[in-house]
Amino acid sequence: MASFQQTSAQETQQNFWQNVRYGGGLGLSFGNGFFSGTLAPSAIYQFDERFAAGIGLNGTYNSLRDTYNSTIFGGSIIGLYNVITQIQFSAEFEQLHVTRKYELDGANLSENYFYPGLYAGVGYTNGNVTVGLKYDVLFDERRSIYADPFFPFIRVFF
Repeated sequence: MASFQQTSAQETQQNFWQNVRYGGGLGLSFGNGFFSGTLAPSAIYQFDERFAAGIGLNGTYNSLRDTYNSTIFGGSIIGLYNVITQIQFSAEFEQLHVTRKYELDGANLSENYFYPGLYAGVGYTNGNVTVGLKYDVLFDERRSIYADPFFPFIRVFF
């Protein structure tokens, strides 16, 4: 009987990992003294063909020569639901730690704070790729790392 339970536990563990999908985002932007780089790995568990949930990490660095730089680290939890194969709704909560440093008129200013984001999104899915639009329900113009509460996204999971 013990060997049957052991085999059953191994099969359960193998089935779990077969339903885990990995992905994330990678961003790079530069020009005219500006640089921005983002690395955002994530993993989701595919409960069935319509619903998945998971976690992600985010690391971003931005700089504008001799004026501004920021370092952003955080994590998120995400839920994905495909109404039909091509249409995906998402809900995501993200908690970021933001460090910003400015040099304005010879004065050095800095900020350290946590910023929460609660995103509702919709996207078009084709294979492993979803392209869509997210909205930050908690958007704060002064503290957000984004310029606008609406922003496009590309999500890839393998």
